[in-house]
Amino acid sequence: MGAILEALLLGIVQGLTEFLPVSSSGHLEIIKHLLDDQSVAEQSMMTTVVLHFATALATIVIFRNDIIKILKGLFSGDGQSRNFAVYVIISMIPAVVIGLLFEDILETFFHRKIVLVSFMLILTGFLLLISERTKSTTKPIGFVSALIIGISQAIAMIPGISRSGATISTSLLLGVERTEAARFSFLMVIPLIFGKIAKDVLSGDLVQHMESPIYLSVGFLAAFFTGLFACTAMLKIVKNAKLSYFAFYCFIVGITIIGYSFITS
Repeated sequence: MGAILEALLLGIVQGLTEFLPVSSSGHLEIIKHLLDDQSVAEQSMMTTVVLHFATALATIVIFRNDIIKILKGLFSGDGQSRNFAVYVIISMIPAVVIGLLFEDILETFFHRKIVLVSFMLILTGFLLLISERTKSTTKPIGFVSALIIGISQAIAMIPGISRSGATISTSLLLGVERTEAARFSFLMVIPLIFGKIAKDVLSGDLVQHMESPIYLSVGFLAAFFTGLFACTAMLKIVKNAKLSYFAFYCFIVGITIIGYSFITS
């Protein structure tokens, strides 16, 4: 029963924090530390893959009409859909390059580095505060902005820096319209998630460290349904410029975990 509760907790945390700008990877590392989970990244790879697949699927469900429109537009020659697809591809380049060149270094960040996570959460908080104060505009995504947003997504591979927080904040600082910023942030990560899942599956490492089917199913369902709620809520939050709430949350969690790590060290 303890393992099932752990899977449920991890799934809820992943579902919420994948979309809310508070860092899913950072929160998962904190939860694992508090649960005294001694597994290294390779041992928890299957769980990570399943949870990310669940939130990717939730994104597809929420944006199914947009995705269908983009795919139809590509085959029908619709310029707007084609440009959007190109911008998504451009935004993927920095993360793909960083992921391939520095994979071993990045993996070292995902093993009980909660002080690093805490400082990155605080950094995320400052980014959210700054971006919330930008004026709302109608500027669309362009070639340059897609590349810059992609760079922010690559930087957010460090646990504690929120991917959605970094990409949405960067978009707002570049003057992108708020709804479009959130839409692009959530859609741009789908190909990356499925690419990473495919890489992990082909590597054969998943089979070596399998969790029980019940454990994975509970985590998947929790992440999926929580993700549906969080994604819908985040679209409204960005539109209404309420990012400061999450900024203060990041400050509180970051400072608390830093204090906790010094007390228990």
